[in-house]
Amino acid sequence: MNKSFFTTKLTPVIAIIICYILYLSGSFQMMIAALLLIIASAVEYKKELFSSLGFQRKNLNIKRLLIVAPLLGIVIFLFYGYVLMPGVTYLTGKPIDFSEFESYEGNLPASLSLLALIWASAAFGEEIVFRGYLMRQFTKFFGSSRISLVINILLFGFLFGWLHAYQGISGQILSGITGMLLAVIFHIRKSDLWFNIAVHGFIDTVALVYMYYGWL
Repeated sequence: MNKSFFTTKLTPVIAIIICYILYLSGSFQMMIAALLLIIASAVEYKKELFSSLGFQRKNLNIKRLLIVAPLLGIVIFLFYGYVLMPGVTYLTGKPIDFSEFESYEGNLPASLSLLALIWASAAFGEEIVFRGYLMRQFTKFFGSSRISLVINILLFGFLFGWLHAYQGISGQILSGITGMLLAVIFHIRKSDLWFNIAVHGFIDTVALVYMYYGWL
């Protein structure tokens, strides 16, 4: 079998199938999935492993990551909380299920632990999996035409929402829309994964503050 075919075509397919099997078995963890896809990228791209995911050194702009990304993250969360959430819950007739996070309300030690997990699993893990790997692999296989881009954004937005099933149907829809917004940012920023990680991390950080004070 042609070595190039194995590394560029079969490797990503095998890696995604393994992730799906883990999901079906109930053993799926975002950090494990991210690690598997990093290994798949290493097999395919070797020395260009990190740049293939969007970790480009030229995009490590501190001002952009510590000022622009937090502000954008806050804006997206406010849009999520005060526009999307009321609209979606009105349409579905079902509030988002935040019961999994009830124990963090007023609990500072637990909230700080969750903050670390948010940045590791959600900001880094989800962005590596959905934007850094899946979106770029989709573009590699199906091109970067306008219709391909639209399908790319919609497909992985849907999958992103699907993984948030524990929040109920309203939570899935809102997470899917958020995933699509992050995908659009990733496209506009020309696959700058550092920026996406920062934006995602600050969205969830603001959400955690709201949960801590019982505002959600």
